Amino acid sequence: MPLSPLACYISTLAVILKTTNPKPWVNEFESIELSCMIESISTTNPRIEWKKIKMGEPSYVYFDKEIAGDLEKRAKIREPATLVILNATRADTADYRCEVTAPNDQKSFDEILISLTVRVKPIVPRCSIPKSVPVGKPAELHCLEDEGYPKSHYQWFRNKEEIPEDPKGSPKFFNSTYTLNGEMGTLKFSAVRKEDAGEYYCRARNEAGFSECGPQMMEVYDMNIAGIILGVVVVVTVLLCITVGIFCAYKRGYFTSQKQTGNNYKTPAKGDGVDYVRTEDEGDFRHKSSFVI
Repeated sequence: MPLSPLACYISTLAVILKTTNPKPWVNEFESIELSCMIESISTTNPRIEWKKIKMGEPSYVYFDKEIAGDLEKRAKIREPATLVILNATRADTADYRCEVTAPNDQKSFDEILISLTVRVKPIVPRCSIPKSVPVGKPAELHCLEDEGYPKSHYQWFRNKEEIPEDPKGSPKFFNSTYTLNGEMGTLKFSAVRKEDAGEYYCRARNEAGFSECGPQMMEVYDMNIAGIILGVVVVVTVLLCITVGIFCAYKRGYFTSQKQTGNNYKTPAKGDGVDYVRTEDEGDFRHKSSFVI
């Protein structure tokens, strides 16, 4: 249905904006266009401004016909109002508002909000893999990286073969008893088997790409129950022998000693009716009858 003359008149007296993509995305360090197209306008020289809105706070990135703020020297305007970011960084993830003011139009102002997402490739994740685990014991493997955006999803591999999240869905892992959390990057074995030994590595992935840690060997060994019992018996026997030896030595008096000195000398008992005198030179007792007057 054709527009009426009145509708065409109102349209030419109003500034109207549109965009081809209200939610664009770009990988880090690549270029991106935030399209802001003027669909109708009668003012020949409108005022065009771009604002970046992050955490609810607006700041100019294009004002008075110049790139400003943190996009300075990294962006340009493609006529009439499209903003081109030449080298996007993770800090550019934000809402951007294109504002056009046309004083000569009846509807003199219009704006468009564009939400930009800068995707960041994950860095090499930090992997924690035990070197050796005894058969039947639990084991935990961890994988983490915190640079990727959006948040990374994690995959685990053993001997270059991906480990499925559900072991029952694969004949090779059907008998395994593990839990794999792709969001947290954990691989937990409730009881490892000999078949679980191998080279493990983790992959962190998002829409921007992926990174992997280097493979690490996890060995699974049998516990030597007989050897453990024999070792305990030997230790108990040695401790028992030491205890018996100390007890026997104590009973035989090896841990006691007596020293006789002048201070602990005991005075010999006196016989009835007999007087004894201690001389200064001899230091002993003699019967009074041995002295000559």
